[in-house]
Amino acid sequence: MTDCWNTDTGEAVYRSRDAIKNLRIKVRIERVTSTSALSQHLQQQFLSRQDRGAIELETLSSQGQTGDNEEELVVGWQEKFFSQYEMELFQNEAACQTPLDRQYHTEVKALNRGKGRRNRRIFTYSDHDRYTSCLPLHQLQHATDIFTTKSNPTFLAERMASVRHRRQERRTMDSSVPKSKIINWEPTEEFVRSRHVVNNVMQTMHIMGDLGPSGRLGQKENECLLVTIKTDGCGTVIVKPDFNKGKEPYRIVTEGERREVWRLTVENVSASMKPEDKVREQNMYKDLYIRHKEYLNSLVGQDFEMPPLGILRYMMNGEIVSAQGFEYDNLYIHFFMELPNNWSSRPFQSMSGVTQTCRTKTLGKENVAFFSYPFNFEAFYMTEKESDHSVPQWPVLYFKVLSLDSWQRYRTEGYGYLLFPAMPGKHTMTCHTWRPLQMGTVSALRRFFIGGSPELEDHSYVRIPGTFKGERLSRFGFCTETTGSVTFNLNCIQQARAFVDTAMLKKRRLRVFDQLGGFSQQGAVCTILEAFQRARKKMQEARKSLPQDLISSASQLQIESSA
Repeated sequence: MTDCWNTDTGEAVYRSRDAIKNLRIKVRIERVTSTSALSQHLQQQFLSRQDRGAIELETLSSQGQTGDNEEELVVGWQEKFFSQYEMELFQNEAACQTPLDRQYHTEVKALNRGKGRRNRRIFTYSDHDRYTSCLPLHQLQHATDIFTTKSNPTFLAERMASVRHRRQERRTMDSSVPKSKIINWEPTEEFVRSRHVVNNVMQTMHIMGDLGPSGRLGQKENECLLVTIKTDGCGTVIVKPDFNKGKEPYRIVTEGERREVWRLTVENVSASMKPEDKVREQNMYKDLYIRHKEYLNSLVGQDFEMPPLGILRYMMNGEIVSAQGFEYDNLYIHFFMELPNNWSSRPFQSMSGVTQTCRTKTLGKENVAFFSYPFNFEAFYMTEKESDHSVPQWPVLYFKVLSLDSWQRYRTEGYGYLLFPAMPGKHTMTCHTWRPLQMGTVSALRRFFIGGSPELEDHSYVRIPGTFKGERLSRFGFCTETTGSVTFNLNCIQQARAFVDTAMLKKRRLRVFDQLGGFSQQGAVCTILEAFQRARKKMQEARKSLPQDLISSASQLQIESSA
């Protein structure tokens, strides 16, 4: 008889596109007595023998006592069924404190005036009840004790059980911001470990059972958690324990001296969708997806946005990833772009920027500051000659790394530059930096105590400036010191429209006719027509091999373009 119980009391996760209000769950509880257990065991034993046939042991069945020993109830989502304790509590209007309590008071009075409640032992707690928002952890531990499988709640379950309670404690009566620290700028490892919980907004419903002895219903210590249903509003439904689905019932053992055993059966009795409704819903979703696709196509358009003739369009989405190897902490980077001759940008294009201040983290032997600062840039290059398709110079990004401490002391940590890649695609580039160095002890003391160091008046002198017209740039006597490096991630796109050289086309056309010089002019025309017919026949064969929907969409696009 020990094998006729379902010991898998874990939760099950379901995903459905149907509305949660259509969920219906049938819960059945039955007290296990010595007579009923023996009767069920003997009936199963006799039914398993095919030669004996179906024998019912009516003498061992206690039909006169089944009214209080078993109950079955169909529960909908957030459907409220009152317990005996709540019926007695909400009868008194003085005990009602919230608008929900007053609503329950009205419903209880209506039930007393009518035929009464349909349930006796099985009742529910909705998402807004006191039970759901105040005592989930205690009842969760109690629920794990009454089931046969002994399991302690995990650390994550304990933290998640107190999320809803902590969220309500943070709310004040005047809706003001609490005085507690919302952001902890220096979290410890214990703080991170204790606060690292998943905080998804879930609606919860509990199906309870009053497993007290007959005549003593309505006592809180006899309440037992039977089923818990949760949903996030996005189609995810969590049921604990799972539906039986034809398996054995669950076993519940009450506390106290009597240690009574109950059978629990959970079934999904939601109404299935009719075939015509299912087809209608699929067509509705299909129509919705088609309309959304058409809307996105209308935003994007059918053609590429091409630059003017003879102009190269250069787009770059970049990221300042990290900086490492610098002397001081709390780094930030100031950068700007320089455009050479024949390059231009849009009027609203930002040509400079400053990153956030970032603290360094020790990795290995170096201190690394992770910025992850994004930036974008768009420029245009216009050629002066139609025959010239090369770009002599590319734009340059100059940057300066600085540090700022708590005493507001600024220090220049290094200068560097980044030449824009000539090839499109993704690039990861590391640029090394240097800073001007002034010899002597006074300069080192000034940098350490009050900040400040030699700086470049013109940042473009990190490399040969674009405005420099001489042959050689002399840096004789200029002392520098190598400092650290900065890493960039670049995604570059180039777009251009080339010139159409009409003279070159004429030369190629004459060259074709020269190759046909052995034939007459009429023969050359016939040869060209035959080649055209062969090409047309190949195109028709290729068109037959294409899918029909692709051909229809292409023809529709041609009609729209011609209109």
